[in-house]
Amino acid sequence: MEASRTEPADAAAALPRDAQGILALAARSLFSVLASASEGMLLVDREARVVWINDQYRRFLPALGFAREEDFVGHPVSAVVQNTQMHKVLETGKPILIDLLTNRAGTFVVSRIPLRDDGGEVIGALGIVLFDQPQESLQPLIAKFSLLQRDLDEARRELAAQRSALGGGQRQAKYTFASFVGSSAAAQEVKRQARRAARSSSPVLLLGETGTGKELLAHAIHAASPRAQGPFVSVNIAAVPDTLLEAEFFGVAPGAYTGAERKGRDGKFKLADGGTLFLDEIGDMPQGLQAKLLRALQEGEIEPLGSNRLVPFDARIIAATSRDLAALVREGRFREDLFYRLNVLPLRVPPLRERREDIPALVEVLAEDLAHRAGVAPPELLPDALALLAAQSWRGNIRELRNVLEQAALSADGPRIDAAQLERLLHHSGLGPVAPALSPAADPVGAAALLRPLAEQVAELEGRAIAAALETTGGNKLAAARLLGISRATLYERLGKP
Repeated sequence: MEASRTEPADAAAALPRDAQGILALAARSLFSVLASASEGMLLVDREARVVWINDQYRRFLPALGFAREEDFVGHPVSAVVQNTQMHKVLETGKPILIDLLTNRAGTFVVSRIPLRDDGGEVIGALGIVLFDQPQESLQPLIAKFSLLQRDLDEARRELAAQRSALGGGQRQAKYTFASFVGSSAAAQEVKRQARRAARSSSPVLLLGETGTGKELLAHAIHAASPRAQGPFVSVNIAAVPDTLLEAEFFGVAPGAYTGAERKGRDGKFKLADGGTLFLDEIGDMPQGLQAKLLRALQEGEIEPLGSNRLVPFDARIIAATSRDLAALVREGRFREDLFYRLNVLPLRVPPLRERREDIPALVEVLAEDLAHRAGVAPPELLPDALALLAAQSWRGNIRELRNVLEQAALSADGPRIDAAQLERLLHHSGLGPVAPALSPAADPVGAAALLRPLAEQVAELEGRAIAAALETTGGNKLAAARLLGISRATLYERLGKP
């Protein structure tokens, strides 16, 4: 006969009163010890919403992309912590005592423990960061974990590509607002506006330079909208030949033309039915197709090529462009009525030069991603290198920053990258001159101020980067050191310099 399992509540009730008191005291003491001795603690309720974090955990918020605690606490844990397994603990009621968690903030050794009420029902879960800088003895395990994770990610991407090629599989958003890294005023404002847009069903028009993250925000808006369970379908208008755009949008009826598929083919509007259709580079749409797009948006129905039948659709439209649509309208190259149809909720995505204080956090996230894909340790940028990056104009924005980091990581002799290495790379990139700390036009003293010793200018840039990091983290030196990619001892050393 199988032995009966004693529930936690029954076991506690069976104890003498003194023993129950000791058990309750032990539980409180253990929680207190863990809260003070661990590297961070996080508590979620039965709905998997974050309800509490301790002081140690707060230092991870900037690296996770949050400037304020209220933007983190109160939200679903899966939306604010990448790769979390807290929901599994809630579903199964079983603890995960030792695990490796990798996200934007780094790689951690963690424990996850379910919390039960007196009746034994799971009412929440406690996440504990045991090590935020895994010990040397754990490095082989972490390296193996990273390699397996990379292989798994590659297999998933390959499977998704195969499904897409076969026309199957559900198209889902890949990013959330937490993926838009940055705690600057400009980044926070665009995320605030995007969250508000997510609650609406009106068209959204994302405006901004290339590489600013417009597509990422489109994914995030869909993921936070009531249509999140529906498909997210995107089409890059600039990447599709003009002659194929109509078929790409509206689909093709069976046997519409010689060589057409016998069963016909659904267009992007139909594929996005019940979800979101993202029209990237809308400013490149040929004028002949603009009238048909306008009619589809107005009537909520499309007519596939070679068909006389109107097909209704229900898709929320998000459009994006790096071009000046208003100027194109004035020049007669973009329909004014289509512009007004799309320009219901315009959202300007700021260029990187308008949120330079986000560069340390972006560098950390991009470096971790590059390291994860390559299966190597992330490159460490020294303060003078970060200061040099913060001084650039970044015409290609985050896409250009990623390219520079990837080149630097591949060309560097070791994991540490200084300003001299980056300066050589930027100089030979062919994309323009390396920007000094201040341009002559912006410097009130004039161009003569740039003719100072290089070490002096680098020290000034270094000081600015440290000041920006400390401001971003509210004076938390450990978090600032993480943003800058240096140790806390190095930060103290830099702060001690005159």
